[in-house]
Parts: sequence; structure tokens; C-alpha cells
Amino acid sequence: MLYRLARFFLFFLDAEKAHYFSVACIKILLKIPVLRGMLCAKKDSKQLSVTVFGLTFSNPIGLAAGFDKNASSFEEMGKLGFSFVEIGTVTPLPQEGNPKPRLFRLKKDRAIINRMGFNNDGSIAVVERLKKRNKQRNLIVGGNIGKNKWTPNEKAKEDYLTVFCELYPYVDYFAINVSSPNTENLRALQDKEPLLELLKAIQELNVKLGSPKPLLLKIAPDLNDSQLDDIISIALTLKLDGIIATNTTISRENLKEQPLKIETIGAGGLSGIPLKQRSTEVIRYLHSVLKGSIPIVGVGGIHSAQDALEKLDAGASLVQLYTGFIYEGPGLLRQIKKELLNRA
Repeated sequence: MLYRLARFFLFFLDAEKAHYFSVACIKILLKIPVLRGMLCAKKDSKQLSVTVFGLTFSNPIGLAAGFDKNASSFEEMGKLGFSFVEIGTVTPLPQEGNPKPRLFRLKKDRAIINRMGFNNDGSIAVVERLKKRNKQRNLIVGGNIGKNKWTPNEKAKEDYLTVFCELYPYVDYFAINVSSPNTENLRALQDKEPLLELLKAIQELNVKLGSPKPLLLKIAPDLNDSQLDDIISIALTLKLDGIIATNTTISRENLKEQPLKIETIGAGGLSGIPLKQRSTEVIRYLHSVLKGSIPIVGVGGIHSAQDALEKLDAGASLVQLYTGFIYEGPGLLRQIKKELLNRA
């Protein structure tokens, strides 16, 4: 109820301003003892614990990349109940991203369109924040990495390797982002040959550094079965540790908002409830072929406990929230955990 009231006022603000304002408020509220006790999640039951790609998660619910782009609020998100937070997408050099406005709510669809464009402070600044990480807490941090927008695809490998090296000592796993629709031509890196070359180089560096970190690939929901088969082949060949399914979609099918509003907003990746069915279909297809040989992280349209269970039943080992967290608030985590315990 309190979050619904807060959301009512936050939704009067520009979406991007509301994001930064709400994160700042959470940080302040968590410093007030009486409110900290109300906001902080209770210690997770051991029944919720899950071990995936060599890491033990206190529960299977994470915060997807894009929320904490600069590793500035992952500790606070952990206190709210997430067992893992994926920071980024991080690029080698700082970049402002695409021109504003670039984040839009579709309230009728309980969705968001974004064309942020990998706005972040760059890997060096992010590392400085990660160095202050409280490793006494049982919070897993993933590093979602990408290339700078001015880097041509034929030189993208160098960008990914640079960020990988910078973040390597400070994150628990890596997510390779070649699926955002908001950096020009980035999705071309999902094609079989360039993707194989990129991931092979990263995996070789991962081994060379001595203690390999789990390496995950984040894919788009707009791939067809043939393209998904290519992803599966590469993942098996290079022994990737996981696949994150899925990123945002460029599809605008079956939306409730007025077509004129959608047209006015323009380009960007769509997330939220309209993505739910397709992301689950991708998870189910991957799982049917992989048969558990490579874990899947399910993300896309999780706005209820039932949505999360649907992803897990389709074959996901972990789930991530973003848009559902914006619309439903921290109570969504409690609902999912309650249903998971009821199943145990």
C-alpha cells in the first residue's frame, strides 16, 4: 500500500528523474533505524538457496542490469531482498548515452520503453565503487559489459576485453551484452561468426586470468529458432556458464496504449508485461534443447509470483526483475519468496 502511494507521486515525474529520485530516497530511508527495519528483507530461509554455475544464491531472485548502471546502489538493493544484482551495462569509457527523453512508461501495458544507450560512468569509476563492496554480505554481484557506441563492431572485442579485465577482481560473474537494441548495430554481434569470435576471446582471457568467472550471454527475445540454435551451439562449444533470456524487445505488437503515443515515443527496447510470453517461450525452447546442461536466467515481464514461477517452470534456474520491480515495488520479492516456500 505504501509503495502504491509512493508510485502514484513518482509517476508524475519524468521516468528517468523518478528513477534517480527513488534510489536516493531508498538510500536515505535505509539510514533511519526504524525505517531500515521495515524496509530490509528478513534473512532468507535455507529452503530458498540455490547453487548455479558454481555460485550459491540465498534466493533465486536478482535485479537485472540497467537499474544500477554504475554500481552505486547494489548494496541497498541487496538489503531489499535481492540475492544478486547485475550492474551495468559498463563500457570502457564514460558515455552519456542517447539524448533525453529516453525512458518512457506505458502505464496501460505495465511496461517501459527505454533507449538509454549504455549511459554509464565507465569501467574505472565503476571499479572504484566496487572496491568498497561489503563482502561480508551474502550478495552476489554480476558485471554486465558492453562496448562504447563509437567503437565499430570490428573492434568491439577490444572494448569487451578491456572492461572484463577492469571488473574481473570485483564481480562474481559476467554477462556479455550484445542484445541491447539501443546501441547502433550492437545486435549484429549476435550473428554466429562475430559472436563466436567475441566470446572465444573473452573465454580465453577468462581462463588466462587464473580463476575463471562464470560467463553468461544475454540474448534478445527477437531471435528466431534458427538463431537460437546458433546461440546454443556457441554456448556449448565455448562452455558458457549461462544464458540470460531475455533483453528488451523491439516488437510493438498487441499494446494497449494508443498507437500515436507509441509512434511519438519512437525507438527503444520494450520491457514489462508485453515481453512476458515471448521471454518465457525463449526460455522453454532453450531448456528443451539444452536439457539443463547450461543454466538459464529468466527475465522479462515478471510482475507477480506466478510470473516468476512460470519462468522457473519453463526451465530457468534464476530470475531477474526490473520493470516489475518498478511497478510492483519491493513487495514483489516477498510474494515470490512466499510462493517458493509454499512449493518447497
